Amino acid sequence: MDDEIRRIDRTLVHKGKIIDYYVDTMELPDGKQVEWDFIQHNGAAAVIPVTEDGRILMVSQYRNALERYTLEIPAGGLNPGEATDLAAARELEEETGYASDSLELLLTIRTTVAFCNEKIDIYVARSLVKTHQHLDEDEYLNVEAHTMEELEQLIFSRKIEDSKTIAALMAYKVKYGI
Repeated sequence: MDDEIRRIDRTLVHKGKIIDYYVDTMELPDGKQVEWDFIQHNGAAAVIPVTEDGRILMVSQYRNALERYTLEIPAGGLNPGEATDLAAARELEEETGYASDSLELLLTIRTTVAFCNEKIDIYVARSLVKTHQHLDEDEYLNVEAHTMEELEQLIFSRKIEDSKTIAALMAYKVKYGI
């Protein structure tokens, strides 16, 4: 028996603004065919903006899927052909009103590997310079500065549930011994 799983067909079900939804027809190693959902995502970048006093800038914004506001690190989707470091710098300034020429790649995450190919490169930004926000027309958010200790408390009290934010903050803490 061949252990290979292969896609036989991919059918577009819906083309969305930030994702495309497909149904894949797959052939399993035993020869059976099954249908699996697949969500195509163009990728994203996120950033941990660290102020001179070590606080981390976070954004509070409404998330329709959860029907509530969430506290997250700044992040956003990639524009066509855009490198993730440029997207992280763009999102930093758009969402927080700060810029930085000191971005360091911290980690890469895959958000939902069972059915989505979304990849997020997460950066750390230091040497922040105040500029001004450039929010998208449908973005309404507030910027908050928190210590790592405060953010940990928010994570473990389940007030921060966003996976990219939790992964980023915990990796930042470990890597930099915060």
